[in-house]
Amino acid sequence: MFQKRFTLPLYQIAALLFGLKTYIMYRFMFNISLDNTMQEFILFINAIVSAILFFTLSVWFKERRQMKFIRYGALIGTLILFFNLVFYRNFNDFITIPVLFQGSNAADLGSSILTLIKWTDVLLFTDVVIIWYLSKKHVQTLSVQHLRKGKIAATAFAIALLAGNFVLAEIERPQLFQRSFDREYLVKNIGLFNYHIYDAVLNSKAQTKRVFADGNELTEIKDYINENVKSNEQSDLFGIAKGKNVIFISVESFQSFVINNELYGEEVTPFLNELIKEDSSLYFENFYNQVAQGRTSDSEFLVENSLYPLPSGAVFFTNAQNEYNAMPEILGDYGYYSSVLHANNKSFWNRDIMYKNLGYDYFYGEEAFEVTEENSIGWGLKDKPLFEQSMKYLQSMEQPFYTKFITLTNHFPFELDEEDATIERYDSNSNTLNNYFQTIRYTDEAIKQFFDQLKASGLYEDSIIVIMGDHFGISENHNQAMSQYLGKEITPYEQTQLQRVPFIINIPGYDGGKVISDIAGQIDVKPTLLNLLGIQPQNNLGFGIDLLGKQKEDFVAFRNGEFVSDDYVYSSGTCYDRQTGEALESQSDVSTQEKPSNVCGPIKKQVEKELSYSDEIIYGDLFRFYNFENK
Repeated sequence: MFQKRFTLPLYQIAALLFGLKTYIMYRFMFNISLDNTMQEFILFINAIVSAILFFTLSVWFKERRQMKFIRYGALIGTLILFFNLVFYRNFNDFITIPVLFQGSNAADLGSSILTLIKWTDVLLFTDVVIIWYLSKKHVQTLSVQHLRKGKIAATAFAIALLAGNFVLAEIERPQLFQRSFDREYLVKNIGLFNYHIYDAVLNSKAQTKRVFADGNELTEIKDYINENVKSNEQSDLFGIAKGKNVIFISVESFQSFVINNELYGEEVTPFLNELIKEDSSLYFENFYNQVAQGRTSDSEFLVENSLYPLPSGAVFFTNAQNEYNAMPEILGDYGYYSSVLHANNKSFWNRDIMYKNLGYDYFYGEEAFEVTEENSIGWGLKDKPLFEQSMKYLQSMEQPFYTKFITLTNHFPFELDEEDATIERYDSNSNTLNNYFQTIRYTDEAIKQFFDQLKASGLYEDSIIVIMGDHFGISENHNQAMSQYLGKEITPYEQTQLQRVPFIINIPGYDGGKVISDIAGQIDVKPTLLNLLGIQPQNNLGFGIDLLGKQKEDFVAFRNGEFVSDDYVYSSGTCYDRQTGEALESQSDVSTQEKPSNVCGPIKKQVEKELSYSDEIIYGDLFRFYNFENK
């Protein structure tokens, strides 16, 4: 009776159920963009084909092991989908092999992870329950016992389907497997599970690059930097801050859209709005974050080294043992004492290891601060007590010093005690955006308090103060709410504009302050600050430019291969006019270099070359072969 009701073996039932579930998740739970019917079809078949190939492997086992393989395979596969979904909700990205080795960070995430899990997620395990039940109750009915030829035929058929998927993907996007920096494109075309296999292979290859590197690669990289990046002309402001302390405030998740903006008639960041107007301040209004999966640690890496973060994982974890020529090390050669003040676990983002390798003299971690239930929330010590408790350390430091603060209050999920909130919550369908305004207002007040403390201590006049947003805080998952607040549709062009973060350099005693509209990125911070301090290291290798000097490079590159140039914005496969936001070319135009209408193609090619050169330096640990002369 049961045999008549079920005509398919369990491995085929499991493949269909799991494949359909995967497609539904791609389509409605991940924010994967689809441009045409072919992409929709490929997304559908890659979900089904991957499931067919995996569950077909069960035919090589005997009955009970076959059932065990199917049920545990469905469970493990679902957990992989679930973990990717939770990760995606926060980072709008997929998990990579290096990220898995950053698992030690998970213990510090606390409430952040809980806010990313929804009760409806339990429905993702529905097919697992069905498969589990069938595999236990109907072993003989639903198992298959093929002859060897039948097993080979079934497996060969599944592999043929996978090959067909790859052929269609390559037709839809030529040179797909050279786009390892674009994880969404890979998942969209070959599926999440095949992507993870591909990522593992790439990671293995990357690990071997250091072994076979010999330093000869640097010749080509140096030629590129000298031709396209370096300028030998000093800016008019070279040395204007010579001998001064550098106080660098890295503000968590601080985006530029709140600067000079209001919520319900109130300025969101009143102090910073006034600071920007001061004669002693330089404000870069088109300054972009360029981080990847390492987020805050990537921001630190960009600033200190003028190198790009890696396409996968965080350099702070994967390549902390490398030789670098970072800003703390360079400043140390000029008599600077360097430190970081951040009230968090020293092992988070592997900082205790990486900071030593970057040349920092000391790291004031959470053990250096008095953290109580009253003065902490979310990720730890609130920003106001962070600055207040840090004053004793600043006043005792040998001058000149280079000190970096990393704030915590404006961190996802942007929680704040009611008594600390001095502006109303926003009212939208996104709790993340609703909370964001209150926490960034609190941080604005904390920075104002810190400036007052610096002036009272006598440190202000002998220092320059740099304020920079480390990365975006509101991801694409909240575009509907952002559209409501900004009063415009969040297109890929607008999404790129939302990658702008504040970058302010306050130089006490200087009276030539201005707002600078030139495009800039975090990779440019190191050469800009060194030039203000009157330091121009010889044989320095990096991809940033002095933003106050003669510029050579005319684009800001993002880790996924997108960019902003003086005239164009390339985002989500489309080329836009930077001034008007008008779409000029689709992806198919950009991918064909011969087309005369292609205006983004040449820049895109240079962006990819520059990213690959930076990767070569990091993966090959090439600086160990290079003789830096910092003085």
